[in-house]
Amino acid sequence: MVRTIVFDLGGVIITLHHARAVRRFEELGIKDAARQLDPYTQGGPFGALEQGHITMEEFRQEMCRQTGREVSSDECAHAWMGYMGEVPAVKLDMLEELRLKGYRLVLLSNTNPFVAQWFESPAFDGRGNGLAHYFDAEYMSFELGVMKPDARIFEIIEEREGLVPSETLFLDDGVRNIEAAAARGWQTMQPTNGGDWTAELRERLSC
Repeated sequence: MVRTIVFDLGGVIITLHHARAVRRFEELGIKDAARQLDPYTQGGPFGALEQGHITMEEFRQEMCRQTGREVSSDECAHAWMGYMGEVPAVKLDMLEELRLKGYRLVLLSNTNPFVAQWFESPAFDGRGNGLAHYFDAEYMSFELGVMKPDARIFEIIEEREGLVPSETLFLDDGVRNIEAAAARGWQTMQPTNGGDWTAELRERLSC
């Protein structure tokens, strides 16, 4: 029996637009943005930010260094927000329904504070709610100091949430993340980026 459902954010709840984010950073002046912005695991200062190893200001300064000009925090945020696409209402409705049915919902996301400022704001869902409205607990890579698919991030969630792996279902669009969770005995589902997983999840939970 599934008691806890752990959701990835980008690619599962929010549709990701990787190419648009790369283009925005290139327009910012980052010549090798495509190399540094891996679709699932960021490298360089991008990865350092998402692991919480550098601050937003240190990231901005690194963008200044790489571009050879003054880059503002707003420009950094605009470029990062290139990733953020649609937030389908059908998925948000499903999250609310699952909580009403008694499932514990947990967010586990590789993300950064530029994006978090948006999704934790009332502007997130078009209904005046931030992402926290839909979850019982949230775990973000930049706060934990580690990113998926590192086994340590799954260990942290298990310990803090008191998870029973066989009673935990994990939804993520990244195959490496799914494999890491499955290796710990979690049940898994791998939706496609932007796909509607609600019917499959209903069938999986028989609800």
